[in-house]
Amino acid sequence: MKGLHQQSSLLSALSKHNVVPTEKAGKISADFIRQNKPFLRYLVEDKEINAKDIASTLSRSFGCPLIDLDHFDTSIIPEGIRNEKLIRKHNALPLYLRGKVLFVAMSDPTNLDALEEIQFNTGYATELVIANETALSNCIEKLLEADSDALDISDIDAKELAGMGVQEERKEEENIGLGDKEDAPIVVYINKILLDAIRKGASDLHFEPYEKSYRIRFRIDGILNEVARPPVSLAARMAARLKVMSKLDIAERRVPQDGRIKLALSKKKSIDFRVSTLPTMWGEKVVMRILDSSSAMLGIDMLGYAPKQKQIYMDALAQPQGMILVTGPTGSGKTVSLYTGLNILNTEERNISTAEDPVEINLEGVNQVQINTRAGLTFPSALRSFLRQDPDIVMVGEIRDLETAEIAIKAAQTGHLVLSTLHTNSAAETLTRLLNMGVPSYNVASSVTIIIAQRLARRLCTQCKTEEHIPESELLAQGFLPEQVSEIKLFKPMGCDFCTGGYKGRVGIYEVIKISDITANLIMNGANSLDIAAQCQREGYNNLRQSGLEKAALGVTSLEEVNRVTNA
Repeated sequence: MKGLHQQSSLLSALSKHNVVPTEKAGKISADFIRQNKPFLRYLVEDKEINAKDIASTLSRSFGCPLIDLDHFDTSIIPEGIRNEKLIRKHNALPLYLRGKVLFVAMSDPTNLDALEEIQFNTGYATELVIANETALSNCIEKLLEADSDALDISDIDAKELAGMGVQEERKEEENIGLGDKEDAPIVVYINKILLDAIRKGASDLHFEPYEKSYRIRFRIDGILNEVARPPVSLAARMAARLKVMSKLDIAERRVPQDGRIKLALSKKKSIDFRVSTLPTMWGEKVVMRILDSSSAMLGIDMLGYAPKQKQIYMDALAQPQGMILVTGPTGSGKTVSLYTGLNILNTEERNISTAEDPVEINLEGVNQVQINTRAGLTFPSALRSFLRQDPDIVMVGEIRDLETAEIAIKAAQTGHLVLSTLHTNSAAETLTRLLNMGVPSYNVASSVTIIIAQRLARRLCTQCKTEEHIPESELLAQGFLPEQVSEIKLFKPMGCDFCTGGYKGRVGIYEVIKISDITANLIMNGANSLDIAAQCQREGYNNLRQSGLEKAALGVTSLEEVNRVTNA
């Protein structure tokens, strides 16, 4: 009845000033009762009634000031009064404070309940300002979108996480008892672990059961660190909870399983976890890889390429055909290098297809195919399909066999740009690996454009790194040039509250070589990796060791870390 009275007051005011024709008012009143939406929004959807006319009329009729929100800067709204739940519930927008009075924009001046609830929740006296319905809705969406983009992970509470986008099967929870009150702490604890991992910038989480203990470790900047030792009695429940979240078969504990969790932190920010379970002697070990798409959006300048190396990569990406190979061990950052290149290439006029196992990061505008060997969808079969789909650029997650290599090389020779990875230790070894697979030397020499070998080294913390004094003889032995040792300044980690053991973040160390005519001739003549590496040195390309020493000389990382990742 209260809603109908408010609707009647609004309709009376609008009819009096002929914004709503008198003959139409009765029909509107009867029709509105059947609608499940606010009255003013219902009116605005009628194209014959203008939102600005409604707002202007209600401002005069109810004696409230009128505001134009079309060009209002939502960033000036104090963060402490932005309550999304109240804003959406009442379609009311707190604008600004003047003393102890909060000015609130609404389209409906009869909604006094909204003002009272906002006053109760904020502690400020409220003053109504009239805004037109359309501009108000647009302004609210703009504000809440901006708040969503500026999400601070530290503000999220583990108890709220379960309702923020982790899809769960309630039936499975009941089967294993996770719906019971006594297991609620397990849910909250797992949520807290996931949030802590994201906050700390971890790349992987390890949940490991042993006979008399249970430990949880995070891989941060490439190094595993123990973060918790929950009671071993909880091992089965924790594994079951993670499997429920990953939509895996909780009854199957004898074979490995793979799944995914999509964790929506806000409307525009989500984190994917790739989940792998493995039966061990004392229970199921669960490893989760955090797949944060923002890492692929860093841009090439953030990856650590030297200027010359960056230019070689950019020139190769600009070519209409050829093959770009990225090589290195697992966890060396190959995926980020490839996705960074794909982001540069990802424009409206290009058709890009990728075959991956697994698809780690979703890229809008790129046709990504998940390899499924059991179903017959292999790298070769995916590549053959790509070549029938008018591609410009093809990305192969990994060249594992001769068949994949031959199709990828054929694509590179027939007007397509191909990006892929191999697991080798250096750029020169990548060429000999292809030859050892059985790829003819003339195909390798004519198709491969550049090779990038890479590692990831931990960055020194800028807050606590300290200068390290090393004898010149030792510097020469490490590989520094004689003209460098007198001027070089190296740093070592110390450790502080802002970092982990003196390091924070990682930087790429790269060997980027372009296949020259001389190198191509060496390949054709069956040269080994040592001959090819020597030719690359003569052409002025730094190997991984030399690139790492350059990073140490710049104070980006330590000599100890360079030795760790380049196996010196």
